[in-house]
Amino acid sequence: MKYSVSEVIQYVREEDVKFIRLAFCDISGRQRNMAIMPYELERAFTFGMPVDPTAITGFGAYGPSELYLHPDPSTLAQLPWRPESGRVIRMFCNITHADGTPFEADMRALLSRTAENAAAKRLSFEFGTSMEFYLFKNDEEGNPTKIPHDNAGYMDIAPIDRGENVRREIQLNMERMGIQPESSHHEEGPGQNEIDFVNADPLSCADNAVTFVSVVKTIAARNGLTADFSPKPVPELPGSGLHVSMAVNSADGRDHLDAVSAGIISKIREMTVFLDPLDNSYERFGQNKAPKYISWSEGDRSHLMRIPKAPDGKRMAELRSPDPMSNPYIVFTLLLSAGLYGIEHELKLPDSICQDLYSAPDSVRRGLATLPLSLKEAENAAGNSDFIRSVLPESVIDFYCKRS
Repeated sequence: MKYSVSEVIQYVREEDVKFIRLAFCDISGRQRNMAIMPYELERAFTFGMPVDPTAITGFGAYGPSELYLHPDPSTLAQLPWRPESGRVIRMFCNITHADGTPFEADMRALLSRTAENAAAKRLSFEFGTSMEFYLFKNDEEGNPTKIPHDNAGYMDIAPIDRGENVRREIQLNMERMGIQPESSHHEEGPGQNEIDFVNADPLSCADNAVTFVSVVKTIAARNGLTADFSPKPVPELPGSGLHVSMAVNSADGRDHLDAVSAGIISKIREMTVFLDPLDNSYERFGQNKAPKYISWSEGDRSHLMRIPKAPDGKRMAELRSPDPMSNPYIVFTLLLSAGLYGIEHELKLPDSICQDLYSAPDSVRRGLATLPLSLKEAENAAGNSDFIRSVLPESVIDFYCKRS
């Protein structure tokens, strides 16, 4: 259910809400929040709540003046692990300057505007995520280790899969927050898990992805574990990816998925630093079904992109290169923008390759371009890109490309 301002105020009064968390993300995608009391709620809706940008990753470039958080009432969700008496709710926020003008580095607002631009062209997009993470044991003092929670493998079951109950608790909490899980299972690595979600509009999908990370970390901690979303937490174990599925609908009934996919493929090198923002993001590429080459296939998971034939006839593309440490608002903004570029320029997909690239002969791989194979290479590709400059603010580019 999506609430209005008046419905949120009524909900707070009637449901014994004692704390309201105003949530937002810094440029890196890390969720931040402030908690306000119910008597501050109307002021938050009317004027916003002030925050200090100099203390927030990536926001300090805009100077010392205050920024203001404006809660989006449609994102209200109760935090189900908090007490029923004296409930805690959360809303995501838009960010403005004191004069009400939008904050340039508010990536949530940028994604919203990009989706509105697509809607003006009579196009609507659906995104879905499949996110992998590890569960590690804590030591006697509660500090995280790199010891996996179990020694299970792909789609194993209990008792060897010891993450089953944790995944169950995560999904039930997400469902109570209005987010629909689709499936879950143990992944290939010991202690590695994956949970997939039902497709949603781009902004809701990004909000859900940010919420998911928070819920997983909270539930893991309540079970005496640490959830790790880094792309390659242990060198000898499989890496963790954020697989993004995409569908596009057009008011004229035309199928634009191939052009969208071609647009993304054409810009993928320039986007990669935002999709894979850490040094060890690049240790994941080219192994354990993580892509290395810029290629696509109908089904094989060794490729950058899959466009499988769905039993229900609905065509979707799956991008397999991003990792969970990316900022989903930036990722989806770039994918939308590249997809629209593909449609506007009527781009065509290159020939598909229906082979496993890890075992294919050199003659198959020869001539294929690769993703950037280091963070520095990815930074350079983004920093020299006219496309990236047309989509993202200079301060965001400077932050990711480490330019001062």
